[in-house]
Amino acid sequence: MKRLMTAMAVLLAMSAVQGSAHAAAPSIHVGAMYEYAEPGKGALLKRVRNTGDATAFVRVQITEVRYAADGTHHEVPVDTSGAGAGAGLIASPSRLIVPAQGQQATRLLVQGDRSTERYYRVRFVPVLPQSEDEFALTDAQREDYRKELSAGVNVLTGYGVFVIVHPDQTRYDVQTETHDTYVQLSNAGNTTVVLDDIRQCSTQDKAAKCSPSRKVHLLPGRSERFPREAGKQHQFQIVEGDARKDVLLSP
Repeated sequence: MKRLMTAMAVLLAMSAVQGSAHAAAPSIHVGAMYEYAEPGKGALLKRVRNTGDATAFVRVQITEVRYAADGTHHEVPVDTSGAGAGAGLIASPSRLIVPAQGQQATRLLVQGDRSTERYYRVRFVPVLPQSEDEFALTDAQREDYRKELSAGVNVLTGYGVFVIVHPDQTRYDVQTETHDTYVQLSNAGNTTVVLDDIRQCSTQDKAAKCSPSRKVHLLPGRSERFPREAGKQHQFQIVEGDARKDVLLSP
């Protein structure tokens, strides 16, 4: 009965736009591109909004991002079945049906060891339902949806979200070194800190515009350099969990 009601809801959502003169297409939005699982927090709620004029069938894909000592990284798919199940980041549900001008949510569940910081990339990918997919659609409903998107299928765009899972025992330690031509901030702790709202401004003309703001995620063992230039200064905030500290780097 539940699957039947879901399929009927999908048919209603698709029929609402069948009279449109142009090819319908979904347009999804997932909000912030970075999410943080603080110590003791085992779940994150992620909302997916569809501002398009067609239903979005969204598959949630998760990979773990693993960094090498030289800073390079590779991604490993998270195993959700078999011996590896129950460890890492899990999406529940992993498939979403988001009606036009509507929204749905999935929970990102943190499971397993949290002695060290871990990183995940969560991709929300709009798809054309296939016969093997578990979207509770009949063959006729899948075909209707394909026809509806026939001219707009190329605009199906997905988004990736980077999830940082902090360790249970966090230790913050940002160290500053001043050199002749630059100031270097290094993360000697065991968890990521954020350098937020970084701007370079003039030290002489207070009315002058600063450079565009930027943000840096400083992972453990990583460093960020700020050049020392006459008449210029850098200002930003160091974010360590819930704590924020203003920083001003003058030449």
